[in-house]
Amino acid sequence: MRPQDILPDHQNDVQVNGLTVRKGSVGAFLASVRDWQDPASNDATRAAAEADLLALLPGLHALGLFRVLAARDPALQDLIEGVA
Repeated sequence: MRPQDILPDHQNDVQVNGLTVRKGSVGAFLASVRDWQDPASNDATRAAAEADLLALLPGLHALGLFRVLAARDPALQDLIEGVA
């Protein structure tokens, strides 16, 4: 399966279990995790990253991402499971 088979170039989101999941959600999740885990991040950056993660998690759960992937960082895995 190719990305365009799931979400064509002209489409920016998909409906999954009543949730709108935008194109780029997985990439945004990864970028937010980097900010959240970065020891050089200040408290405001870390808090903003966590808020972004919490907003993204319902859609990523709906996609089934965490049925096949688990975080190596226990704190991140706890965050993921807390929104399941």
